[in-house]
Amino acid sequence: MDLNISSPITKENHYKICFVCLGNICRSPTAEGVFQHLITKEDLGNYFEVDSAGTSAYHIGESANSKSQRTANKHGIKLHSKARQFKPFDLDYFNLVLAMDNENLKNVERMANESHTATIGRMRDFDPQPGDGEVPDPYYGGPEGFENVFQIVKRSCESLLDELEQHIEQ
Repeated sequence: MDLNISSPITKENHYKICFVCLGNICRSPTAEGVFQHLITKEDLGNYFEVDSAGTSAYHIGESANSKSQRTANKHGIKLHSKARQFKPFDLDYFNLVLAMDNENLKNVERMANESHTATIGRMRDFDPQPGDGEVPDPYYGGPEGFENVFQIVKRSCESLLDELEQHIEQ
């Protein structure tokens, strides 16, 4: 996926990423938490701004799903976000918007117009094992579904960070 990065990522010109799913309580907060963990671990937190949102308004203000939190905690990652709804102005604020599945990708693309500046794609565009290209919704599944989502998101975030690090100017 072409990230359309025209100028270096610096502390003054940080790169803004928003991860998007349906309700913003399972997949996208997991992606936000994993990516935040990775950039903190690499001491790159000052180069990025990370957020997550949902295309629906079902869970606004709620913390991440308890199963998502439990899975992330098992891997040493905290999920701090509160659910919010993705809005058209997000397409002007963020550099990169990554949807978790095709349906949410379509929802985001419907909000876009020619003047929006964000690059829009799917999370698994960065997964070395992209499967069908979608991060499955674990909401109605058991613990193994949440672990599967965590592993997909972790691989994808690591690959995304590897690509973005090439554009960092320290």
